[in-house]
Parts: sequence; structure tokens; C-alpha cells
Amino acid sequence: MRKVLVFALLVVIIYSCGSNDRGELVGVKAKKEWFSEKPYGMVLVPGGSFTMGKQDEDISGAMNAPTKTVTVRAYYMDETEITNNEYKEFVRWVRDSIVRTKLGEQADYAAIVGSNAVPGAGSTGGIQDYAFSSVESENATPYQKYMYENYWSLSEGTAAARPLNWKTELVWKTSEYPDANYVEVMDSLYLGEKESVNGLRSFDTKAIKYRYSWFDGDKAARSGGSRKDFLQTEVVQVYPDTTAWVKDFNYSYNDPMHQDYFHHQSYGDYPVVGVTWGQARAFCNWRTKKKNDYLKGKKNPTTVPTFRLPTEAEWEYAARGGLEFATYPWGTGGTTNDRGCFLANFKPVRGNYAADGALYTMEANSYNANDYGLFNMAGNVSEWTNTAYNLSSYYMASTMNANVEDSQNTRKIVRGGSWKDVAYFLEVSSRDYEYADTARSYIGFRTVQDFIGTANK
Repeated sequence: MRKVLVFALLVVIIYSCGSNDRGELVGVKAKKEWFSEKPYGMVLVPGGSFTMGKQDEDISGAMNAPTKTVTVRAYYMDETEITNNEYKEFVRWVRDSIVRTKLGEQADYAAIVGSNAVPGAGSTGGIQDYAFSSVESENATPYQKYMYENYWSLSEGTAAARPLNWKTELVWKTSEYPDANYVEVMDSLYLGEKESVNGLRSFDTKAIKYRYSWFDGDKAARSGGSRKDFLQTEVVQVYPDTTAWVKDFNYSYNDPMHQDYFHHQSYGDYPVVGVTWGQARAFCNWRTKKKNDYLKGKKNPTTVPTFRLPTEAEWEYAARGGLEFATYPWGTGGTTNDRGCFLANFKPVRGNYAADGALYTMEANSYNANDYGLFNMAGNVSEWTNTAYNLSSYYMASTMNANVEDSQNTRKIVRGGSWKDVAYFLEVSSRDYEYADTARSYIGFRTVQDFIGTANK
């Protein structure tokens, strides 16, 4: 009897491991059930149709936002503008990547010209502790070994083919530098004595550049060709232009904001400003990379939809919060509540900037969120969108949510109004633009991510 049971169990196991579709088309089976994960700090904006544009008198006479019906799909959006702390994480990651690349190159050089150390070993102390992760170690995959052996000499930069060493902590205090090679690398990345302020060593912020590639799908769809023909590579200097606080207002004393706004921790939860449209897009690319790099370490790795800037239609739809014919994110009416308190951070009362509680920006989660849970969709800082500003053709576009990016058009639409704007620019339908390569002390951004699949189970 026992032998019979064992035989039956073996038959069941063999049958379950084989094909049991009985010749029917059943589709590819997923390794595990997939569900949509809500990104941290974002809210789900449900898809739908709405009437976009001015639905009341256009008091400015701009006549650039006539009404039309637009449909958008569901997407996630940051509940607040990207803050200084969030953008600072991006800046520091780029900075540390550059430092570790330089240290790895110096470790290779030191091993070749005057040391018995093996490049990539990371075991002899000093600069060798920062050597690139060895492709000869037991932990290296066959893919890493093959790429190093065949393509390292052809790559742009050593780190393109050799993984950086992120295990050893960087040393920033000069008194703790491990050896002369380390000093040589760090000294090359800091400003010289003549450029320092009050004798304080400062990292050369112009050297903090992020290199990334992206596929120009719009261009490929229009002209055809192979994929490599439309792969665009960009190198972006990512540190915010803190001098925008001074350049934007020549007759105001904004030096304290220039010196402290991005640097000091007290402004950590305030919206980042002084970033160009290109810098905002680079941040989106890095945020996608950060999440996907984490997922690669999982048992069944997958990828997330790309983080990106919202289209103008997505931005206005989200700002309305489901109140289709409202003037502001909080509804129709004025800019104060029934107790006389201002509902946003802007320029009220004939230029009394502080009347609403803030002279400049406020924390990114200030005031009440709209019905979608989004903060400061009116006021605080204006926000970049991914849509180009082209007055002559914009409203001839499809009523679907077309992403009118137009890389040749350097004017990009900004929405929402800011701390320095009058109430007109707080209206959800008001449009404005700025040049993509211009950084302002009143323009920030928030990101979106496409929603795919079904709701969480």
C-alpha cells in the first residue's frame, strides 16, 4: 500500500511539472501575481474626461486657454512639490557617484605605477578600499566578466563597465583622509583657495553632472529607423541655481535666501526652486533608476513605469481635484475661507506678500489639500510641465491627452502660480510659460507615474 501511495505522489508531481493546458491557448503564466504598488509620497489620480481651459471671463485678455474636452488616463502624482531634501538626495547621489568613480580610477592608477595592490581588490587599505568592485571576484557574474573583458576599453569612463564600490564610506574630513592618493582625488573636486568663502572648502557644484540616456519615441514614430538612431544622451548639471533669488529681483535683498534656501536644513521640507526644465527631467530619470535598481535585487525582478513631468492636461485635471467647473483647486469663490484666512501662498492685498503667512515659499504640505489629496496646486511655487508652449497650434491638438513635448520648442508651460504671483495665476486654467534652460526662484516641479494594471487586492 505504501508503494502505491508513493507511486501516485510521483505521478502527481510529474503531471504538475509538465504542460496541462490540454492544447488550449492559455497565455504565458506569470511567475507571481502582480499588483500596482502606490509609490511613496504619491496619490492616485483617477482617469477621466474634463473641460479644460477658461470657463469664465478671461480678465487678462490672453485668450490662450479656450475650453475643450480632454481625456486623461489614471496616474500617480506627488502629493507635494519636490522638496529641497528630496532633490538634495539626487544631488548627493550624483556627487558621490562622481567621487567614487574618481577614486576607483585613482586606485587603478596607484596599483599600476607604484603599488603591489591588485586593481579592484579593495583589500590593501588606503585608496584601494575605494577600488571598483572586482570583476575577478567570486561575486562577479559571467555577464560582468564578459562586459569588462570585451568592452571596458571602449566605454566612456571606467564606471561604464565596472561597478562602483558603494560599500566603503566616503571620508569628507581632511584630517581623516586615508592616503595621498585619496587627497589628490578630493582636492581636484573642491574649489581652490581663492574661490572659497571665509576659508571654507566648497565642493565644485559645477562638476556635479548627471549623465543619462532616453529614447525619443516621438521622433522615432515620425521618421522611422533603428532604435539606436533615437537614443538620446544628455549630461545635465544638477545643482540648483541658488543665485536665482538675487537675479530674479534686482531691487530686493534676497541674499539670505540665496545663501541658505537650498543649503540649510531648516528649508528641507520647502519646495526646491532654481531648477531648469532639463534638471527636473534628469531628476525623473534618476528617480526611476533608483527604484528599478532596488527591484533588481528582488527574487523576481520587475520594473516600474517611468517617473516623468506631467503633461499640461494631467496637471490641470489633477489641480481641479474632481471639481470640474471650479476656479481654484478648493472650488469657486475667493482666495480666503469663511474666517478670512488665505487658502494659498501668493501675492495678496496689493503686494503685501506676508499677508498670507509667508514672505517667500512655505512648507510643501502647507494649507489644505484638494479633493485628490494634492497640496499647493495653487500658489507656493509654479510647476514645470512636460508640454511645450505653442499658442498657434496648442488647441488644434487632439482632444486626447497628447504629450505635446516638441523638443524644438524651448518654451515650456508652467502652471499653478507662485508666492510672487497675483490671484489670477492661481486659477486652475491659467497658463504661463518659461524657457526650458531658465531657473527661477519661484518655479519648482512635481512628478507623475502612469498607473497600470488593476487596483490593489
